[in-house]
Parts: sequence; structure tokens; C-alpha cells
Amino acid sequence: MNPLASGTQSKSQDQNTIDALLRRAAARTPKAVALSFEERSWDYQQLDAAVHRLTTRLQRAGLPAGSRVAAYAANSDAYAILFIACAASGLVHVPVNFALKGEELAYLLNDSGAALVIADGPRMDLVQELRDAHKLEQLQQVWPMLPGESPGVSVLETALDQNAPIDANTSQVSSGDLVQLLYTSGTTSAPKGAMMTHAALVAQYISAIIALDLEASDRPLIAMPLYHSAAMHVFLLPYLSLGASIRLLAKPDIGQMLERVEAEHINSLFLAPTVWVPLSNHPDLETRNLDSLAKAQYGASIMPTTVLARLRERFPKIGFYNCFGQSELGPLCTVLRPEEHDARPASCGRPVFHVEARVINAEGQLAEAGEPGEIQYRSPQVMSGYWNKPEETEQAFTDGWFRSGDQVAKDRGGYIQVVDRIKDVINTGGVLVAPREVEDAIYELPEVAEVAVVGIDDPRWIEAIAAVIVLKDDTHLSAQAVRDHVKSRLAGYKVPKRVDFVAQLPRNQSGKLLKRQLRAERTGVQGAGN
Repeated sequence: MNPLASGTQSKSQDQNTIDALLRRAAARTPKAVALSFEERSWDYQQLDAAVHRLTTRLQRAGLPAGSRVAAYAANSDAYAILFIACAASGLVHVPVNFALKGEELAYLLNDSGAALVIADGPRMDLVQELRDAHKLEQLQQVWPMLPGESPGVSVLETALDQNAPIDANTSQVSSGDLVQLLYTSGTTSAPKGAMMTHAALVAQYISAIIALDLEASDRPLIAMPLYHSAAMHVFLLPYLSLGASIRLLAKPDIGQMLERVEAEHINSLFLAPTVWVPLSNHPDLETRNLDSLAKAQYGASIMPTTVLARLRERFPKIGFYNCFGQSELGPLCTVLRPEEHDARPASCGRPVFHVEARVINAEGQLAEAGEPGEIQYRSPQVMSGYWNKPEETEQAFTDGWFRSGDQVAKDRGGYIQVVDRIKDVINTGGVLVAPREVEDAIYELPEVAEVAVVGIDDPRWIEAIAAVIVLKDDTHLSAQAVRDHVKSRLAGYKVPKRVDFVAQLPRNQSGKLLKRQLRAERTGVQGAGN
């Protein structure tokens, strides 16, 4: 059934909403493939109809407009359909990191006030455990995301059921309505829910399309978690609004991704640096044909310049885009385009279409060119505030500018280079050191697979520089060799006082490095690498 023929659409309906983007794409190219996941493919007409079936079910569930719906699941086509249906229903989507459990999960569900949780697989059991312990008092309903995982009709079954009713009324949804709570990663404090409206996210989609050269003819592969704003809002929704054909994977399995690139002639691939780093060393690169790949985007954390150089040398025909931003702006703020990488490989580019940026120094003044300071943003993409946190919201803004907490330097051409998160800068002996420059020096060592540099408490130096290193398989490196190399590249006070070798670095599911955990593990503890 064509929902446009059902008479449910109001002539006065706001056209600047997320569901309206899909509706227009379906009208332009109804039979073009929109989304493929595992063995299922949806053309745009089918995807739009699926959204309206689920919208009808959500509106019949008895949830008042503005109720929060938590999505606690891995990537799937059902996950994507759910987000758009929530938008069309006037409900607020709350993407939940699928690795959370116990008190972390309870905090987020309670903080958001989620009335409905939609979960998959073993995560359904984790939600039920919290309900049984009476830790989710605001939760009213729990639905399965996929069939066969728990009792009840799943989101996917509703989406696929051509006999399901379609009588959704989306005419009351406005572009100024809240559509999603994007929770910050919580690497340094309890997560906060950034309140995003339809209008803010649509503005961000326009910025992404322009800055990243997204086109309807692209064949993107999306494998990073959809609960993270980059995968959902920089790639999935902008590409759907254009009418592109998207391949969605459940997770960023490197072997599977390379196979799909070759078999399906994928030409656009976004990955976090935490995936690009092991991909750059993956044995399948020797056997897979990646000639179709023309656009490669990276973001969500800092890409080591040595790894980037290795990838660009190996694949000279691929255009790399550095995507930088944060959840509170939906999240894309700046982009370094392919043709800009030669002159500024360590830069994260210039502000995107809908973003204005300034750099404020420690004295509260506009920073001079090259002077470090906090980057602040003014944009229609910016959040409305933090959910139920008026004090934090007030602290996050100054004179209408959002305070990012990122320390950067801007050159005379307007290009931004990240120094570090302001709270991550190391004060060693009264001198400030940016961990990134020490990390980049250590990445020059061929034995190093990954490295993180943090400051740990030290009675003499205030903070001592510590390097935590993951070695490549079948390699060996001594702590002294690391120190000698850094000393040959940087000033003596930037040489790590401590070097630890570990099997892996702690990260959350969106790829963010948990430096707080690294610091805590090393506070007052002497390691073998000293």
C-alpha cells in the first residue's frame, strides 16, 4: 500500500522533518534499492511503507508525543527503520550503546525516561534483569527488534508485514520537535543527552552532503554502530535522503567489509581510526580488488598521521576525508577534503556549510593564527541543550556559542588542527604537552600497532607522561627504544617517563579511547615498562 495514497498526509505538514526526507526520496526513485542488510533488500517504496507500518504501531502503543523510545541493539535494517518511524511518530529516539549493561544501562534508560525499549538478542535479558530488580520504574513496554529473540511481535516483523495497518498521522510532527537524545560517550563524566531536533539534524545532513561530496550514485557501506551519531547522521540518513543504495553490516568486520567492497563495487566507506589502523595491516588487502573504492572517510577519534600516510600511499586513487565534530552538533563540524591532505595531513579541515567556528585562548580572547585555544561553534545544527541538565546546558554555551572542550589551533587559511581535548592535555613540570604529538612520534616505530599517551599523577612532575602501546604480532620493542625514538623527535620533557605494553587499549563501542581508564589503571601502580 502506498502511504501517500491513504489520505493520512496533511497539506500543512512540515516538510523539514526526517521522515519527509525519505518520503521525497521514495517519490523520486521508488524502485531503486535503498538499503541492503544480510540477504534482505528494500527499495525506497518498500522502505517508506515499512516506516509507515511501524509508525502506525508506535502511535497505537499509547505513548504520548515526545515519549522516549530506547533502541538497544546492534546494526540491522530494523534499527534504521525504527529511527525514522520514531521521527514520523513524534517520539524521541534514544540510541543506546549496545555494550552497556547493569548500572550503566540503567542510568541511561532512567536519565532519558525511556517508556519503551526495543532490544535484540541477549540485550533483552539485560533489560529484563533490570526490570526484575525494579531499577527501571519509568519503563512501560519492551519490544524485540528482530524475530525469534523473545516473545512478542518484533520491529522487523511489523516492517515486513504487508497486511499491517497504515493509518499513521504524521501531520503533527514539526521540524522544531525533539527527535533524538544523543548521549555523549561518557569517557570523562556521566553521559549527557544532547537534545536534537528534526531541523538541527536536517541542517547537519545538508552540511554532510556538501562537505563529503555525497551523491545519489554512491554505493556506500556502513558498518560502524548506528547508535553512534556519525554512522547514523553523517552517512545513513544523508545517503537515504539522496536516494543512494546502502549496504549495511552488523559490525565492522574487516574481512567481511573488504569482501563486500570487492563483490558489490562499494565506492564509499566510513570507519573510525580504530578500524582503519588494523585494516591498514590486514592480510586480505593483498588479495581483494578495491578499485571501486573512491571515497574513504575517517572520524570519531584522531587518525595517526603515519597510518593515514600508509593508506594514502597504498591507495592513491582513494580520496580521504577527515570528519571532525561531536554529538552536540549532530555531529559533523569540520572536514578536511582529499585535495587538502597533501598540505595539511594532520588538520581536520574547515567548518562545514552550516557551522561557524571560533578559537578562544586561555585569556578568553580570540586566538591568533596558530595559537592554541578552545574551538567554539555557532550553528543551526547545535543541540537545544542537555536533557534535564539546565546547569550543564548553561555552562556549555557562552554568548550563543557552544563550548566544545576541544583544544585546537587555526591557521590563517581557517584550517583547524586538533591539539587535544582540553582535559587531556598533560601538565608535566608546569609545561603543557599534547598527547597527540607524542603518539604520532611513537607511531613512526614499525612495531607499533596502537598507542595512547596519558598523564598520570607524579609527586615531582605534577603529571608524568605515560605511553601505553599495543605491538603488532610477532614483534618486540623495549621501553628504552620507545624513549630513545621520542627523544630523537621531540623535546626531552615530552619523552614518556613510563612505557607499558598491553594486549589491547580500552575503548567504548563507538571507538572512543577510554583514557580515563588508562589513567586510573596506572595511578600509583608501577608497571613492568618503567
